[in-house]
Amino acid sequence: MDIFRTKSVEQSIRDTETPEHQLRKRLTAMDLMVFGIGVIVGTGIFVLTGQVAKEVAGPAVAVSFVVAAVVCGLAALCYAEFASTIPVAGSAYTFSFATLGEFPAWVIGWDLILELALAAAVVSVGWSGYFASMLDSVGIHLPASIAGDDPVVNVPAVAIVLILTAILVAGIKISSRVNLILVITKITVVLLVIVAGLFFVKAANYTPFIPEPVASPRVEGLKAPLIQVLFGVTPVAFGVIGIFSAAAIVFFAFIGFDIVATAAEETVRPQRDVPRGIIGSLAVCTILYVAVSLVVVGMQPYRQLSTSAPLSDAFTAVGQPWLATIISVGAIAGLTTVVLVLLLGQTRVLFAMCRDGLLPRRLAVVHPTFGTPARLTVLIGLVTMALAGFVSFGELAELVNIGTLFAFMVVSVGVIVLRRTRPDLERAFRVPMVPLLPILSVLACLYLMLNLPLETWLRFVVWMVIGVVVYFAYGYRHSRRGAVPGL
Repeated sequence: MDIFRTKSVEQSIRDTETPEHQLRKRLTAMDLMVFGIGVIVGTGIFVLTGQVAKEVAGPAVAVSFVVAAVVCGLAALCYAEFASTIPVAGSAYTFSFATLGEFPAWVIGWDLILELALAAAVVSVGWSGYFASMLDSVGIHLPASIAGDDPVVNVPAVAIVLILTAILVAGIKISSRVNLILVITKITVVLLVIVAGLFFVKAANYTPFIPEPVASPRVEGLKAPLIQVLFGVTPVAFGVIGIFSAAAIVFFAFIGFDIVATAAEETVRPQRDVPRGIIGSLAVCTILYVAVSLVVVGMQPYRQLSTSAPLSDAFTAVGQPWLATIISVGAIAGLTTVVLVLLLGQTRVLFAMCRDGLLPRRLAVVHPTFGTPARLTVLIGLVTMALAGFVSFGELAELVNIGTLFAFMVVSVGVIVLRRTRPDLERAFRVPMVPLLPILSVLACLYLMLNLPLETWLRFVVWMVIGVVVYFAYGYRHSRRGAVPGL
């Protein structure tokens, strides 16, 4: 059984030219950058800043964002090289197929299914909460049975997924325009927070910038970080170690830039524009995160920050409650773009897997009018609606984090492999200092994975075991690579 059979870069590119499986090239570097900003800037900037500053890093949370951005940047460089070399839908799945083989590609594709589908459902539930809260503020109260903390059916979450699914079916350019409008809205709100907040910053709130470290044995048993279970390390809050512990948390505010790579096949000039889109969106979001975190900890002593709504509560504390409503609007716009781009990424990964025969190939047929994988988009929309409407997630959301980090590791390893196996390929963008930077990327991602709870690791292993069963039951036998050995 040749489960490590690879698919050549040339064949991957030829597959994009098959009429019934050919996506339309409509996107530019700006479109890609807006997609990246759309999926990265979400609840992280509205919630995570205050929570981490209060509990883990103090005013030095801005440094934690920089550390997390560096880790993401290492992975982003690897994604940029792959996406410019193999401008094909599928992101990490496609890259793995070209370097590590079919089975590793299936594993990473199965991992991305977990990451993206679960993330889209989780964020849509969060959108529902913000939407219901905004309606409450204007006197419209939704019944608890459809929009409460434990609804029978989460109707707003289902509705937003339905609307965004229809937009994605209608075409990639329409999706990018809707995304652009929403991104402009939320970036405007973020800039308003930064500028308005500067008038209320007090220098005394930055002292001490790095608080004295304290032991923080906050979790035990299955909820303990894996690194604590393996090495007996007690989590530390504040101090220099606290900065790095916080980086492991705020890292997840950057999740999503990799989805830009899934749109490579629909980009007019992918060799040039995809690297710009990936790195540009990450750079813009890093600047925004650092600026917001510095303003928030400057407005209030870090010990007094809210953990649920730090931005709006900070303005309320300084006598400006009207800004809280504007921040809520920004949060709703932010979460809408996150759901939109997550659904986009999910369809493109599954599209690539179906086109290769590892999943039913008929699902990868492109709509003759819209030029999008309409069948897959509708199917994914229905599954996401079911998850968002009926499932209570809780800590399952952490599976999104471990799935993302695992994908980052595989892509980083793949860069090293492809450099050695295909040095002849034209690379419009090249990762500097190979293999050093990809190795650093792997180690950094592994460190952050070790900081995730043991129960998250167990759930991840169970999902992967299910994926192995599905591969040998269906994927291996139906793979086009196996049916045509010379492919």
